[in-house]
Amino acid sequence: MSYQALYRVWRPRNFQDVVGQLHITRTLQNAIAQEKFSHAYLFSGPRGTGKTSAAKIFAKTINCERSPVKEPCNECSACLGIQDGSISDVIEIDAASNTSVDDIREIRDKVKYASSSVPYKVYIIDEVHMISVNAFNALLKTLEEPPKHVVFILATTEPHKIPLTIISRCQRFDFKPISSKAIVDRMQTIIDADGIPVSIEALETIALAAEGGMRDALSILDQAISYSEERVELEDVLAVTGGVSQVILTDIVKSMHDKDVQHALKLVDDLIQSGKDPGRFVYDMIYFMRDLLLFKSAPSLEGLLERARVDESFHALAEAVSITWIQDAIMQLNQCQQEIKWTNSPKVFIEITILSLTNRYYEQKSATSASVDSESVIKLTSKMAQLEKELAALKQNPVVSSQPSPQREARKPQARGSKNNYKIPFEKIREVLKQAEKPALKQVHSQWAQFLSKLKTTSAPAHATIQDSKPAAASDQALVVAFKYEIHCSLFLDNRETIESVLASVMDKQLTIIPIPEHNWTELRTEYINKQETATTQQDEQAQADPFIEEARKLVGDDLLEIRE
Repeated sequence: MSYQALYRVWRPRNFQDVVGQLHITRTLQNAIAQEKFSHAYLFSGPRGTGKTSAAKIFAKTINCERSPVKEPCNECSACLGIQDGSISDVIEIDAASNTSVDDIREIRDKVKYASSSVPYKVYIIDEVHMISVNAFNALLKTLEEPPKHVVFILATTEPHKIPLTIISRCQRFDFKPISSKAIVDRMQTIIDADGIPVSIEALETIALAAEGGMRDALSILDQAISYSEERVELEDVLAVTGGVSQVILTDIVKSMHDKDVQHALKLVDDLIQSGKDPGRFVYDMIYFMRDLLLFKSAPSLEGLLERARVDESFHALAEAVSITWIQDAIMQLNQCQQEIKWTNSPKVFIEITILSLTNRYYEQKSATSASVDSESVIKLTSKMAQLEKELAALKQNPVVSSQPSPQREARKPQARGSKNNYKIPFEKIREVLKQAEKPALKQVHSQWAQFLSKLKTTSAPAHATIQDSKPAAASDQALVVAFKYEIHCSLFLDNRETIESVLASVMDKQLTIIPIPEHNWTELRTEYINKQETATTQQDEQAQADPFIEEARKLVGDDLLEIRE
């Protein structure tokens, strides 16, 4: 068999070819160039991200005849021998099939022998987490203090399974998933070199399906090349990977948003009946929704889209749907993705999710059309409450037929709670100001948001009366609250018990709330400050006129001096 898979032909031969791991390759290159490399390394990370390739390149570089260098020459006998496996001093071991203590003891016994062809003997142990606990213990001493001519490189996809005693004896490098852009750029280099015609949409879809693994991406590309006729197109990649085209995804999302449940369910049924993987369909939907959300939130982020291409239908869909609906859809699809992992009927859960999203859209639209301005609701509620009180008063005291005089009618006091006649308790507020302390007000401010949140869940009407207010002054027993609208002060009195009980549960102490309209509070506060300044000035003048006070000031200073009548 003369043909070799793309990932074998294009396996990295120097550090520059290791895509997406610059933080690792640069560190290793500098260490080799300065001849300060360690005796043991741990390479961890997802599959197909370059761990074993980097280990082999490291072995070539430290043994290159031109060493110390940052890249292997790939021309000398040492580099070529390590590359084709003819040099026995670089040993690759598959830990999945060499897990026993005897296998590790054999390595430990051979380590002490000097290398035969190159300066350093390198042991590359792949999937090292498969070694048994006893085998790890047998490796400990050798790994900590190997001979000067030996380097260990351990590679694993599951570092959490490796004992900490092993990890602590190695320099650890974490390989990260490769970005879609880096995968596309690498595949573009390969197809340009091999002269293979592939569309950019196909490359982007392959990169997404690879989930950060370069080896997986090249394997999918290999399959797509075999499946296609002359040129690899998006449809070829979707057929190989089981993915869903953007046209169908757009149609399904539009059908859900337009409340066409029948069409949406039919499209899903056709997909699954044609052999598409349900899990892959949900995965594609989540990424499509994610791209839709990014584009709608900030069209300038078009370069960050991973699944969608910005065409006319995508533009139209982005304008039609709301951000809230997209976010809700992503959350429900993610929940569906978790549920179908543990069921034999994934199609059922997908259909339920589609129905749920459509029904929730109904509810949101209904709630939006029925919503009115909160201020109008408060005014209407106040008016109804006033009418009910007047009606009850009329039932208890029937009105005589004679009409009252205009003067008497003018002197008649209006009921408490009337919109424009809330009686402000100025004396109570002035008393609170005398006892007010800044720490008490700061404590209220720090817990005000939590109080409003808890009040909203306890009583929505009570929350509506106080949501546009702010704490103005506080003492140990009372709290002055400035209300934006005067009508809210009256409505607050009807909900006082509820509001004060919720505030007490949040603050861990009982506070009496005294409401005041915002503009009245500004006037009262200015008046109080002016009086305080006047009183201070008068005391200073009195102190200067009295020689006894002046002498006391000299003895104790201004901070400790207190003047009383």
